Amino acid sequence: MTLAPPSHTARAHSFNTAAAQYAANRPSYPPALLDAIEDLAGRPLAGARVADVGAGTGISTALLRDRGARVVAVEPGAGMAVQFRRALPEVPVVRGDGNALPLATACADLLTYAQSWHWVDPARAVPEALRVLRPGGALALWWNTSALDVPWIDEQQRRIRRHFGVDAAGWKRTGSDTRVADPSGRLDFSHHRVRWSRRVTVDTHLANIGSHSVFLVHGEERSRPFLTEERAHVLDVFPSGVVDEVYEVELLIATPR
Repeated sequence: MTLAPPSHTARAHSFNTAAAQYAANRPSYPPALLDAIEDLAGRPLAGARVADVGAGTGISTALLRDRGARVVAVEPGAGMAVQFRRALPEVPVVRGDGNALPLATACADLLTYAQSWHWVDPARAVPEALRVLRPGGALALWWNTSALDVPWIDEQQRRIRRHFGVDAAGWKRTGSDTRVADPSGRLDFSHHRVRWSRRVTVDTHLANIGSHSVFLVHGEERSRPFLTEERAHVLDVFPSGVVDEVYEVELLIATPR
């Protein structure tokens, strides 16, 4: 019997059971990304009122705060919100999502979605973004995506697809397509790509990929054999046990037409 693939909702909520793993092992973002946001949005982050939506454990929120933005976080998941409060107790976080933002009209200079726009319904989230943004404001969407031109990364992604029967990163690449991001055509988009890398232990690398929704929804029984075998593949490439993860950050800056 063929099992139905996990639903979009199940994948979206799966992170709440692994919030600590997510916080400890997921990559952050390079300074060049924040430079590009300021450049394309046409204003500095310092002093800007920013709502970071789908803030998760606070990875992007912390970077925005450190640039001087006045940030409020919006997070739908209870587990992720608890982890957020541990990491950033001084930053307000409210429960909610981009489809119905718990924010006042015209209250934000910038709305940010780091790794989270693909979880919303753009037909609902775009009007909400337009409601919450101040005149001259902007919507910033970005994703860390695996650099598939690096052979070992491409091969790893192929193994994930074969094992689970799904593309672990495909939603992110699709979400960064402006036609998918805003089917209504109410936004003008600018696109920028930032390439960067980080060096981590093989344990951190495996915990990072294991914190993705495709692993979480399939559970330990299905995920553990893959991760055990994948350790051997990764150590063949990096026998020192230090992995060079390479990313392409896909950034979209949107403004009202």
